[in-house]
Amino acid sequence: MTTKITARITIGTLVAVAALSAGFAGLSSDEIAKLGTTLTPLGGEKAGNAAGTIPAWDGGLAKPPAGWKAGMHYADPFADEKPTLTVTAQNMDAHRDKLTAGQQAMLKAYPSFKMNVYPTHRTAAYPQRIYDATKKVAATASITNEGNGVTGTVAGIPFPVPKSGVEVIWNHLLRYRGEVAQRRFVQAAVTPGGSYTLVEFDEEFNLLYSLPDMTEEKLANRILFFKQKVLSPARLAGGILLVHETLDQVKAPRNAWTYNPGQRRVRRAPEVAYDNPGTAADNLRTSDQLDLYNGAPNKYDWKLVGKKEMYVPYNSYRLHSDQVKYKSILTPLHINPDYCRYELHRVWVVDATLKAGQRNIYKRRTFYVDEDSWQILAVDQYDNQDQLWRVSEGHAMTYYDVPLVWVAAEVHTDLQARRYLAFGLNNETTPYNFSLKRGQEDFTPDALRREGVR
Repeated sequence: MTTKITARITIGTLVAVAALSAGFAGLSSDEIAKLGTTLTPLGGEKAGNAAGTIPAWDGGLAKPPAGWKAGMHYADPFADEKPTLTVTAQNMDAHRDKLTAGQQAMLKAYPSFKMNVYPTHRTAAYPQRIYDATKKVAATASITNEGNGVTGTVAGIPFPVPKSGVEVIWNHLLRYRGEVAQRRFVQAAVTPGGSYTLVEFDEEFNLLYSLPDMTEEKLANRILFFKQKVLSPARLAGGILLVHETLDQVKAPRNAWTYNPGQRRVRRAPEVAYDNPGTAADNLRTSDQLDLYNGAPNKYDWKLVGKKEMYVPYNSYRLHSDQVKYKSILTPLHINPDYCRYELHRVWVVDATLKAGQRNIYKRRTFYVDEDSWQILAVDQYDNQDQLWRVSEGHAMTYYDVPLVWVAAEVHTDLQARRYLAFGLNNETTPYNFSLKRGQEDFTPDALRREGVR
C-alpha cells in the first residue's frame, strides 16, 4: 500500500522528534484557534472532501432518535440505507487505495468476505465539556519520557493536531469513553469450521482521566480502573481481573490482580500486559489488543504516515442490533459481512515498528485512527518474518445518549490459523450502561476479594 505524505506531515514529524527529547509543550495560539472553526473541536477536518463523498462535520449525532429510551439497544438511524458499493475480491483492485492491507488480504483469502460500503455519516459527537477541555489542554499537553508519558493534560484530547505517531496513539488511549461505564457481552473464538464456545463477560470502568473536576494531581499517573468478570461457561465462571491503568507505564507499570474462584484468592497479575494472551481468547488476541490497542507505547517506534481516505467500519448499529442473534453473526472464517457497515472516512495512519532489543510477537503494526473520534478502527499486525498475520477491526458507532464513539464489537482475524476472535457482541444481552454508580473504592483488591467470595 502506498501513501501520499504531505509536506506538512513530513515537517511535523521532524518537529515531533525534537519534541520527544526537548519536551516542547502545546499548540500555538493559531493552531488552537482552528479547533471548532476549520477543525472540529477534537481536531478533525471540519470540511468534507473535494469529491463530496465525505460530508462536512456538522456536530455529529448528539441526540437519541425519537422513541429511544435509556436501557434499549441503540436504534439504527440509517436502517433504510442501501450499500452504494460492495467491494469483493473481483473488484478490489479498483478500490485498493482505500483499503487497508488487512482488508485486501481478507478479500484474497476468503471468497465469502465482502465489504458493503454505505453513505458516509460523520456522527462522532462528545459532551461540550470534552470540547472545552481539549481546547484548554491543547496549549499545555506534551510528551514526556521519550513518548511513554504525557503531561499538562486531563479530560481532553491532548494532541488534536498531532505531529507524531505516538501523539495519535495517546489521543486514542486518552479519548473520552464516558465516566463510569458497564458492559455485558460475549467473546467467541471461532474455528475454521465455524464452531465456538461463547464466553460471557461483565466489565466495569472508572475512567479517571475523564471525570469532571479531575486534575493531574488527583490522577497521580493513572488513567482508569477496569474490572472484568467471567460469567460463563461454568469452567471459567467467577474469575475476575482488576486493573489500575497507569499513564506512564515505564515509570510505574500497570497494577493488575486476578481472583481465582477455585483457590478463592486474589493474586497479583503482572503478566496482564503487552503480548501476553488475552483472557479466554484461545491465543487469538494479546493483552495489548484489547480496545484495538492499550498500554505502554515503549516497545515501538511510532511513525506518523499521514492522513488517508479509507473504507472503515463505522456506524455499526446493525451489528449491535438486538434483532440479530449471535449464531447469525458468527459464521466460519469471518463474521457475517451482511451485518457490517463500511464508510469512507479520513483516518490517521500510524506505523509502529518494534524497537531494537524489544520483544513482541508483532514486529510491526499499522493503525488506522478516526480523525473525528480518535478511535482506532483497523490494525494490520505483522509477524517476525514481516508477513501479515492478524487483521483487527473496531466496528465503531456513536452512543448518542452520552454522546461518544466506541465499538459495537472488535474482531481479530488470524490469517495463518484461519480463525478469528469476535469480542464485545451484546446483541442478546444488555447494552452499555453509562450511568453506572461506582466509586474508586469499588475498584480495589479488597473489593475484588469481597466480590469473589460472594
